Amino acid sequence: MLAALEGMIAELRQIGVPVSLAERIDAMQSLRHLPVGDRPTVKAALRAVLVKTHDHELAFDAVFDLYFTAQPGQAGSAQENSQAAPGQDGQAAQDGQGVQGGLSGQNGHGGGGLGALDTATLTELLLTALRDGNEVMMRALASLFVERYAGIEPGRPVAGTYYVFRTLRAVDPDRLLARLAEGGEQAPGQAPGQGSDSMQRRLEIEGYEAQLLKFRQMVEAQVRQRLVDDRGAAAVARTLRRPLPEDVDFLTSSRDQIADMRAVLDPLTRRLATRLAAKRRHKRRGALDFRRTVRRSLSTGGVPVRPAFRKPHPAKPELFVLADISGSVATFAAFTLQLAFALRSQFSRVRSFVFVDGVDEVTDVLQRAPDFVEAARHINAAGSGVWLDGRSDYGHALSAFWDIWGEQVRRRTTVIVLGDARTNYHDPREGALKSVTQRAGHVFWLNPEPTAAWNSGDSVIARYQPFCDAVYECRNIRQLRAFVEDLD
Repeated sequence: MLAALEGMIAELRQIGVPVSLAERIDAMQSLRHLPVGDRPTVKAALRAVLVKTHDHELAFDAVFDLYFTAQPGQAGSAQENSQAAPGQDGQAAQDGQGVQGGLSGQNGHGGGGLGALDTATLTELLLTALRDGNEVMMRALASLFVERYAGIEPGRPVAGTYYVFRTLRAVDPDRLLARLAEGGEQAPGQAPGQGSDSMQRRLEIEGYEAQLLKFRQMVEAQVRQRLVDDRGAAAVARTLRRPLPEDVDFLTSSRDQIADMRAVLDPLTRRLATRLAAKRRHKRRGALDFRRTVRRSLSTGGVPVRPAFRKPHPAKPELFVLADISGSVATFAAFTLQLAFALRSQFSRVRSFVFVDGVDEVTDVLQRAPDFVEAARHINAAGSGVWLDGRSDYGHALSAFWDIWGEQVRRRTTVIVLGDARTNYHDPREGALKSVTQRAGHVFWLNPEPTAAWNSGDSVIARYQPFCDAVYECRNIRQLRAFVEDLD
């Protein structure tokens, strides 16, 4: 048990979940007060000790399932097996007994029971289990389908995704959902899609979809268990290792990873805005209040032991965001514009600009759109940021920004440029950025490329760097958070 806990904590740290030494000790101490044979209770207790944010719960669940798998031959813990759908307790227990007996043969293909049934009969049993919510039967069938159709090859260093795909291909969840949806009948005289019957049908279908998702998770758990039995938890963890949402690279993220990152960014922006306001209020003590200092010194014989300072009243700065929306950095620009929109309450004014080879202001578009998907659609439909051929030209874009909006930049203005500084070998015209820097209070540049790629090929970030307060590598949400926390 302790070895499994040590391995799980090491893997959590490896993927970026922070686990301190004190939390590690607490987790070990908690095992002394738990029924270690009760897997759900152990999982809940360790999650409470080791996981500090909701964003890390999925990563914890996956790693826990690797290091604390059910014993071979078990469909789940005793407590899990006892949790059946309401009204199905007795039947579930009987089904569970029958399943265990039916799978008693070698690899679930013994002389009788479920192991001797053909695919069509197993599918009908699965349909009944899904319709009744019989999780004991669903778990047993998931084990049998994996054993029969996954085709797991011992010793192969794979993550198991293909094995899950082969199993689900034999099950065909879409066809199962269609058959489950055929069950409800329209009330006499009721038009399709009308009234409360239509609502009831939608709720039933959503329930079936939830049951199918549970079955898929059971299949994945069975595949993981067999891989762990074959190669060990540590080896499987290496093949399944995925970065946390805040560590996913903006430029190489998949559609699912982008959705996960947006889920992380939404609450992050609110926390960062609050921290930014508190930091601005408490960063400076203000000017020395000479009169109050002298009055305080009277109690110490005229020695100013306790200086007094005036309470600072910092004005909210303005924020100008210039985002490159060319194809190579479009995902990065979407996230940073979303962050700028969320931080607008901490600035007296937030203005957003997009550029490719030209530059356009999109402040009104971002404020009117209900979400950033709709805003991006409007920006693309209007061809914003494009002047000539739609190929990146930082020099012309920065010059156009200075010519049109340069006079509106003031000492209270913080300018943030978002882009990779790849100019397609056009003239970078760094003088335009220099002019902006001379008028602005601060100029920062966020580059989504790794530092090792800067100034290679057509990247000219070194030409712009002297005219910025700082240039940051900003490849993921973790680095974006670090930048905002340092922002004045």
